[in-house]
Amino acid sequence: MNQTSSKITIEYDDRTVRQFMLASVIWGAVALLVGVVIASQLNYWQMNFDLPWLTFGRLRPLHTNAAIFAFVGNMMFAGIYYSTQRLCKVRTASDLLSSIHFWGWQLIILAAAITLPLGYSRGKEYAELIWPINIAVTLIWVVFAINFFWTLKKRNEPSLYVALWFYIATIVTVAMLYIVNHLSIPTSWTHSYPIFGGVQDALVQWWYGHNAVAFFLTTPILGIMYYFLPKAAERPVYSYRLSIIHFWSLVFIYIWAGPHHLLNTTLPHWLQMLGMLFSLMLWAPSWGGMLNGLLTLRGAWDKLRTDPVIKFFVAGVTFYGMCTFEGPLLSIRAVNALSHYSDWTIGHVHSGTLGWNGFMAAGMFYWLAPRLWGTKLHSIALANFHFWIATIGILFYVASMWVSGVMQGLMLNATTDGGTVLAYTNFIETLDAIRPMMLMRVIGGGLYLVGYLLMCYNLYRTIRSGKPVTETREVFVERAAGQDAMKWKDVFVNDPLTYVFFGMMFMFAWFFLPNYADLGALLSAALLGWMGVRKFKESGKTWAFWYDRLLENYLPFTLLTLISVAIGGMVQILPTITVNRAKNIEDKLQKIYTPLELAGRDLYVSEGCYNCHSQMIRTMVPDVLRYGDYSRLGESIYDHPFQWGSKRTGPDLARIGGKYPNLWHYNHMKDPRAVSAGSNMPNYPWLFENKTDIRELPNKIAVQRRIGVPYPAMTSHEIEQKAIEQGSVIATDLKAAGAFAYPDSQIVALIAYLQKAGQSEVPPEREKEQPWMSQPFPIKPGIPDKYRETPTSH
Repeated sequence: MNQTSSKITIEYDDRTVRQFMLASVIWGAVALLVGVVIASQLNYWQMNFDLPWLTFGRLRPLHTNAAIFAFVGNMMFAGIYYSTQRLCKVRTASDLLSSIHFWGWQLIILAAAITLPLGYSRGKEYAELIWPINIAVTLIWVVFAINFFWTLKKRNEPSLYVALWFYIATIVTVAMLYIVNHLSIPTSWTHSYPIFGGVQDALVQWWYGHNAVAFFLTTPILGIMYYFLPKAAERPVYSYRLSIIHFWSLVFIYIWAGPHHLLNTTLPHWLQMLGMLFSLMLWAPSWGGMLNGLLTLRGAWDKLRTDPVIKFFVAGVTFYGMCTFEGPLLSIRAVNALSHYSDWTIGHVHSGTLGWNGFMAAGMFYWLAPRLWGTKLHSIALANFHFWIATIGILFYVASMWVSGVMQGLMLNATTDGGTVLAYTNFIETLDAIRPMMLMRVIGGGLYLVGYLLMCYNLYRTIRSGKPVTETREVFVERAAGQDAMKWKDVFVNDPLTYVFFGMMFMFAWFFLPNYADLGALLSAALLGWMGVRKFKESGKTWAFWYDRLLENYLPFTLLTLISVAIGGMVQILPTITVNRAKNIEDKLQKIYTPLELAGRDLYVSEGCYNCHSQMIRTMVPDVLRYGDYSRLGESIYDHPFQWGSKRTGPDLARIGGKYPNLWHYNHMKDPRAVSAGSNMPNYPWLFENKTDIRELPNKIAVQRRIGVPYPAMTSHEIEQKAIEQGSVIATDLKAAGAFAYPDSQIVALIAYLQKAGQSEVPPEREKEQPWMSQPFPIKPGIPDKYRETPTSH
């Protein structure tokens, strides 16, 4: 391919890199400190301090958002801005956009740090931020994307290096995920309802939640690995061909795996199987990337003894391999039945965040700081000590969560008498059994935090010993004749894409077609694969030439990446639009919340109760014995947002409605230990003092109607009056039982919601067709209520 070359001098924008790096270091300390606090709260409820903004339910979203978007986010931007300029042999396209990106992102983080403890939350994991902040996130992400792709457009290096592939995948996929999952209709400046509800909201949330891990915490860090690890080791990447397979298989497969967070639930069975299948397939590309990283060190393993940067990178990549082995393992339905809702999942997530993200960040910081400030690292010995104390901290943390998760999962699922009676009827029994492990988690997290603070000190002394420097470099600019000039016909009409497209069609047919027809589709896919391999052997140079041309054209490459990640989302989400409708429900249909119950549900979301309680009884005998009849698809159809949860620090609440009197809930929220000895739930005294904002209910119900909840026509006065009347009934009942609460207090609204949770009815048209459906459905005939979970377990 014809090329022209010239020599130019480039001054890189390292100021932006320094800013993002320092922001990451600072916010990382905040995220880790909050993490240690909330881990302590699980053992010592007194550490909630009876203050609303310091409860576990409100601080846990602050911890996760700070770790993901503040710590890893800023670290990711620092790595991308540094490496992209060097890989493209050009300064970042716009200093102004870089500055807007940096300060805009910090203001977003600051807004999250203020609003989340105040209880302003959307109630969806990793997506709690209120709608004005979400709009700001979208706008700043667009600024970042424009700056990045503009830089690619101006690049002086014809071909896109592998790290840039992962950056491209990150930018387009995170934009798609974030926008779709955060589609909401506001009711006020601080509150909104997502347009999705019930099972569809659950699927969209974990399509986003799982792939936020994939494309915010994994793909950009893999790009950083592909750039900084070879730099630190002074060795080229082990296998370029393996990196191609790693990238395309990862970005295509990862997007399908979200449903494995919803196994054994009311999610349609085919989606559960699809999520499990693609999760198992992730083993191959993930380990391919890990091996490509580790084998890059061939001939340089001696540096592992002396260079802390190499130590952190090697350990980080190893943790990546461990997590990507454990993730598919946990997606197997039988294993998931044990691990889900338990601490095992918590251990899995933290081994990735602390081991993979944290160690890659530390290695990058130690490598960058001397170069960005023109000096030497203050103390190699201190960096080595940081490595070992952090490693010990992670091992303490992860091992304790493995033991805790397996122990609690086994206890909650244990039965006797041939599987008809729970072995441990009281949830608190399982909580007491794992308390030592929860304390061990605090110790492990504390050790990791100590190591991190040592890094902060080491970097501070390094920075103080030098001064900011901006790299200036003379480079030979190569401009290929076909750079950014590839025709769209050449992009899509070629053998590689043809074989891939029809191969995918046959695989889809194999999964969805009935018996025998699916076997034919599978055989066709195998035959097509054999033909593709044969064609590649015959004309491999042609395929390689096409891919080399593709790498010289960033827009076609970006479009193919977007198509690869969008396919999975469309196949999974679009069918649930028809499933999640009241007219399609054949069993139980959720009763609509009254105005006061809706206000109480919003309080439940605001307090972050979903962080400790699920509202999903799985299709498993122990779940049914403990909590009641398994949950149906129609029982959460009007829940915006869904509240199925992902962790049970307390019991499931799907059928809590009507189980206990109002006074029980009153006392439980005032002092949980008064009705459930040994509970680690915080007190909620402010609920008895604060008033429910009844004036907002007309706006909320209007939005509920817009998103499909069939509320009858009511005036604002009627809505407020209904809320006051129901509150008065509950307040009167409490007074008769010897307790006092104002009818418009938040505790009354919350009680109203809890008493409605799990209440359903048979769809009228189905009852006419099959009158027997209106009769009570026995959970397990012959099982007396005394064998179910006891009241003290709550």
